[in-house]
Amino acid sequence: MAAAGAAARSPGARASRPPASPPRAARLPGLLLLLAAAGPGAGGAARLYRAGEDAVWVLDSGSVRGATANSSVAWLVQFYSSWCGHCIGYAPTWRALAGDVRDWAAAIRVAALDCAEEKNQEVCRAYDIHFYPTFRYFKAFTKEFTTGEDFRGPDRELRTVRQMMIDFLQNHTDSSRPPACPALDPIPPRDVLALLSSHGGRYVAVVFESNSSYVGREVILDLMPYENVVVSRALDRDGAVLERLGVASVPSCYLIHPNGSHGLIRVAKPLRSFFSSYLKSLPDVRKKSLSLPEKPNEEENTGVMVRREFDRAKLYTADLESGLHCLLRVELAAHRSLAGAELKTLRDFVTVVAKLFPGRPPVRKLLGTLQEWLATLPLDRIPYNAVLDLVNNKMRISGIFLTNHVQWVGCQGSRPELRGYPCSLWKLFHTLTVQASTHPEALAGTGFEDDPQAVLQAVRRYVRTFFGCQECGQHFEEMAAESLDAVKSLDQAVLWLWRQHNAVNGRLAGQLSEDPKFPKVPWPTPDLCPACHEEIKGLDSWHEGQVLAFLKQHYSSSNLVDTYSADLGDVGDTGALGQGLVEGRGLTAPERPQGDQHAASLRPPHRPGPRTRLSESPQHRLDSRAQSPQGPRVLEEAKAAAPFLGIGFSSLDMSLCVVLYVASSLFLMLMYFFFRVRSKRWKVRLYHPAV
Repeated sequence: MAAAGAAARSPGARASRPPASPPRAARLPGLLLLLAAAGPGAGGAARLYRAGEDAVWVLDSGSVRGATANSSVAWLVQFYSSWCGHCIGYAPTWRALAGDVRDWAAAIRVAALDCAEEKNQEVCRAYDIHFYPTFRYFKAFTKEFTTGEDFRGPDRELRTVRQMMIDFLQNHTDSSRPPACPALDPIPPRDVLALLSSHGGRYVAVVFESNSSYVGREVILDLMPYENVVVSRALDRDGAVLERLGVASVPSCYLIHPNGSHGLIRVAKPLRSFFSSYLKSLPDVRKKSLSLPEKPNEEENTGVMVRREFDRAKLYTADLESGLHCLLRVELAAHRSLAGAELKTLRDFVTVVAKLFPGRPPVRKLLGTLQEWLATLPLDRIPYNAVLDLVNNKMRISGIFLTNHVQWVGCQGSRPELRGYPCSLWKLFHTLTVQASTHPEALAGTGFEDDPQAVLQAVRRYVRTFFGCQECGQHFEEMAAESLDAVKSLDQAVLWLWRQHNAVNGRLAGQLSEDPKFPKVPWPTPDLCPACHEEIKGLDSWHEGQVLAFLKQHYSSSNLVDTYSADLGDVGDTGALGQGLVEGRGLTAPERPQGDQHAASLRPPHRPGPRTRLSESPQHRLDSRAQSPQGPRVLEEAKAAAPFLGIGFSSLDMSLCVVLYVASSLFLMLMYFFFRVRSKRWKVRLYHPAV
């Protein structure tokens, strides 16, 4: 949640080089297409880690199992989310770690996999990843599928993780240890004396250290890819041997040369980097070829980012719907099934969203259908795939729709990993509190109608249970535990969320998850709401009455615009649908700005108007949409929605239909032969030959 700091502030433009600071005017610069380096694939892994440029091995759904299963090396994999603020902040440490242990690649490798990418949903669910970042070790030569071993270090500092990697390597048995990994256990001090006469024509280095030191093992792994040098370690337990070799302090490195000479090496500081650098610079010590992450194809290295013009004073349907898409199809996908407290949390949250969401009627109907299904389901546990089938409308229910891709407008950032989903969640949460305050009758009959904290508590439980950034969720929970009980009215709920959002902005200001083009500042800014700011005794202060009025206007249905929203396609008579749905819950239909000619001009030309002819055949409408600028995507979606004979049934549905058809056919044939035989018998009985 902490990563969402920029959500309700000045929305940014998603581009590689937007203006240095947002202008005070309501309109931002025009629509531009900018090329931006997006790394391997246009997906999330490319956002934080770049294969071929960073030392991190970038994995995805197609490579993670092949890399970690029955591998000759061990793996340390970070499962992260590219929108998670803590993951963004930790990325420099992870890159630095991978670069620091680059020479260890023949024994253990540092990798990353982005669970925010939709193509990685299934594999992240298979590995039981619920929160980000999650660190897992995978041993070498593991033949059976395993979800790995959790990282259990006291912290995630670079040195701690590096030392835990060494412990993990030492936990391998002799039969499962990576073949290239040298022995990391200490040799007896007296064996060092035997090495003085049997050095084998190469450099032999022995690091003397205490039992708790990791310097010796780190130097051993650092020199692993180098020829003509062998490194071992010994403990400082035999004083006589140490005295004979002249070792006065530890850690120290004793070097035996190929010509038989030997002695302590002299370095400025007894540190790992000094010992490793000295040994690597010895004559005839050469580095062998090293296996490194491959650089992806050039066509996968670049992506096109669209910078969309938008109004900072408006709330965009595209942001809210894209957020719902990520919430229902990506974030929930981390859970194979939902039961107990998790299922109740989802039911309550979906109920609040379904009753209060002010968006387009087909999206509201989908949320309402999902809410009714969850509320009436007589099961204590449901698989996530059942939820996904309903969200994807596999039952082909008329008039429901939710976009299956993201389209950030007010939530776009200057880089792909900034803002986006966390921003849209903040916007959704603010919208829910405002709608509950202005339309309290919408929650009638849900059990939440008399509770001013109902929306906030539903949001709180959702963030604690499902929000992927675990550290962000903990911060939100701490804020709620500290002050949420003070909320006694619906208006206070609106202001409470606003205060906490600004507190998050202040805490994250200057961190790596902050978009430099859209800094985390107190919101609303003076240019958006001059009346919200006042000066008391020379100090800038908030006029909370004006802030409340501004929030109710900004997050109202009348301020919601559909510019850049996904094409609804053919979802039936949405007008009648929307009217019936609104009447059923008491929330007035969302109004649209009537005189916004600029917004109308930005509407894609292929979008159907309010008088789309419903008499046209589905095939004709599909052909018309296929000729639009989004034609290829339309055809792809149509194929995905109608995988068999043009009908969007699942394979199970079709199998049941076939079985019922065959069974009914056999039954009719049996009945036919039965009555045929009986009719012949009747004819025989009734036949009287003439005399």
